[in-house]
Amino acid sequence: MDSETTIAPVTAEKPIVISVDCMGGDQGPSAVIAGLFICADAHSDIHFLAHGDEAQLRPLLAKRRDLIARITLVHAPRVVTMLDKPSQVMRHGEGTSMWSTIDSLKSGSAVVAVSCGNTGALMAVSMIRLRKIPGVSRPAIACFWPSQNPSGFNVMLDVGADIKADAKDLMQYAIMGSSYARNALGLTRPRVGILNVGTEEHKGSAELKLAQDLLQANATLGDYEYIGFVEGSDIPSDRVDVIVTDGFTGNIALKTGEGTARLVSDFLRSTLASTIWAKLGYLLARRAFGRLHKKMDPRSVNGGVFLGLNGTVVKSHGGADETGVAAAIGLAIRLARAGFLERLSARIASVNSAGHGAAGNTA
Repeated sequence: MDSETTIAPVTAEKPIVISVDCMGGDQGPSAVIAGLFICADAHSDIHFLAHGDEAQLRPLLAKRRDLIARITLVHAPRVVTMLDKPSQVMRHGEGTSMWSTIDSLKSGSAVVAVSCGNTGALMAVSMIRLRKIPGVSRPAIACFWPSQNPSGFNVMLDVGADIKADAKDLMQYAIMGSSYARNALGLTRPRVGILNVGTEEHKGSAELKLAQDLLQANATLGDYEYIGFVEGSDIPSDRVDVIVTDGFTGNIALKTGEGTARLVSDFLRSTLASTIWAKLGYLLARRAFGRLHKKMDPRSVNGGVFLGLNGTVVKSHGGADETGVAAAIGLAIRLARAGFLERLSARIASVNSAGHGAAGNTA
């Protein structure tokens, strides 16, 4: 790790420490630091490692001297850009804020890492520095999806860690996604479905049908309820809590959803400004629109989580502002408080130990 410049020593016994890459976002370190301040104000027991160029970060951190006691500045002079190839970062990434952020998990200095940086590079660095949890074939990125469930969200994975996934991978996604839903959404026994072209059992590829058998066989061990195949229209519904799919399909679904949400927002904004009567109607219903905007604001659920690694990494959207960054760091804090990594590792070990024969014979 690069040399540290300590703003103030951490004195609490075994505090929760969150590691934040302050240099990777599209909006620069000022947005990341502002988001960090929001979380530091809300969580007085949390300590933070702020990774990045000291010359840029120190003046930003100095704006809140009342929080200096809970922030350690870790100097990392280089930055991973959105144009950098993951393979290049894997070979030459040492000295970057991203590498330093992930290394703090490897060394045990922090329990969860947050970065707005290049997704492919972040996964590559996380894989090479943290390695996979024993028994996990492929890591996955899990995201929240707004839904009609009481929690307001569903979990979907994989949304881009790897474009491939065989039947055994999908079973592991179900186990990891269920653990994530229990810890992040407070669900006791999440309902899991496999994304398919229809809900009928005869539809889909042979690989998906094999995955269905595995998910059914391991539902008790994974502590989830398997509900069968789900289709695209079920993703935001109250029928399912965890949707499992390969990273190729999941990433397309995610980007389609984001684009559709922006389109609807643009159409609504244009319509409400089209006539004097529309503008008047908006004024009369402004509070209702405000509640709708708050519920649908993607910044409030910013943060995809890398699952299956020996460390919890939260990937914030690259274009996140301070509100979005704060949401990602807030998610990291919730997972740290829950001891999520330990719970997930124990669950995977339990399933592999008890169900290895069934999974291995059919994979």
